[in-house]
Amino acid sequence: MLNGMRDRVVLQVDGQLKTGRDVIIGALLGAEEFGFATAPLIVEGCIMMRVCHLDTCPVGVATQNPELRKRFSGKADYVVNFFEFIAQEVREYLAELGFRSLDEVTGRKDLLNVNGAINHWKASGLNLSPILVGPDFSDSEPRRASREQEHELDQHFDNELIRQSISVLEHGGRVEIGLPIRNTERAVGTMLGHQVTLRHGENGLPAGSIDVTLTGSAGQSFGAFLPGGITLRLEGDSNDYVGKGLSGGQIVVRPDRASVFTAEDNVIAGNVIGYGATQGSMFIRGIVGERFLVRNSGATAVVEGVGDHALEYMTGGLAVILGGTGRNLGAGMSGGTAYVYGLRDEQVNRDSLASGELSLLPLGSADREIVRDLLEQHRDQTDSTLAASLLADLDTTMQNFVKVLPRDYAAVLATRQSAVAEGLDPDGDVVWNRILEVTNG
Repeated sequence: MLNGMRDRVVLQVDGQLKTGRDVIIGALLGAEEFGFATAPLIVEGCIMMRVCHLDTCPVGVATQNPELRKRFSGKADYVVNFFEFIAQEVREYLAELGFRSLDEVTGRKDLLNVNGAINHWKASGLNLSPILVGPDFSDSEPRRASREQEHELDQHFDNELIRQSISVLEHGGRVEIGLPIRNTERAVGTMLGHQVTLRHGENGLPAGSIDVTLTGSAGQSFGAFLPGGITLRLEGDSNDYVGKGLSGGQIVVRPDRASVFTAEDNVIAGNVIGYGATQGSMFIRGIVGERFLVRNSGATAVVEGVGDHALEYMTGGLAVILGGTGRNLGAGMSGGTAYVYGLRDEQVNRDSLASGELSLLPLGSADREIVRDLLEQHRDQTDSTLAASLLADLDTTMQNFVKVLPRDYAAVLATRQSAVAEGLDPDGDVVWNRILEVTNG
């Protein structure tokens, strides 16, 4: 409100909202939207076992296992019924306060009676003034969103990419595009990707149909949700969230060709690279920040160094890390495979190692072929001198790689491979029962 922007934004409150009273309090503090998560989940049947990432949910809420999903007893009607009770309680509180709608009470903190909370012995020494006391505004000042924001999508960087790609989008073929970029350009490639998916479905175009080379610095979310058929090459550096939600496309990031820095010793992209990626590939020549490939479920990525918490909650896909790692690698990692050069045990999540959930293994013959192939691709795509040096002495290189593999994921792979050898359907009930046995599901 101090900046005169209150009417342009929608404020949401969340965190353990369970009743209509919670909604009213949030509204009085200025919220217009209310985020419910745990309560509706309980209504649907969740019993808070907190094993969502293990695919072993005993009530069938968070699992892809068909046997466990049979146990799910929730219905959409239960959630509807829950929110009808919430809405009714909100109406009752509004009536008690003398108002007809939530819009009328949004931001009316003067209606909060906080004396009971402030004087309670548990609140001794707690100062609520920063929340409850602030500048006074006239009644004419807006206290809720009342006008749409202008996102200026007509000026987005992708419009030029779409214009130059229109023939390929409509008729197929191949196009190469070269443009400069600066870090005010965010989510570059996302609108172009939308056009690909709109016209060609979830599988996109044939690989390399749209090949884009950009020179400079890219802003947030470079290549977010990029579908198959698009290759984004960046010669320069980028901000956070490169390849967020990558969905089949290819992203290549390398230093500017005029750069005199040693690539493998310098940061080239920010935090949370490849967050939630499902398929596709990334080749990044240089070091990236924290939380590399968090929640990756199917993409392949090669990078020359990462920060803390890499591969967190990873469920699938493949990672090759050619340089140093930060601490806590592999926390919550339940699937996928990582090949890390020179990995030290103390950098891996200690609980996962102590429990045996993660295994650190030498490379087998199949692993060596995978790593060699990806090193060659990384060298060819980025001109990586590090990849070239590792390829020059493959025997020594392979001895220094460590394979990071989740225990249960390895058991699932082995079970499915055995089933295929026996002529069984790897997705059938028999195999799923075997998987439950080997994973203690």
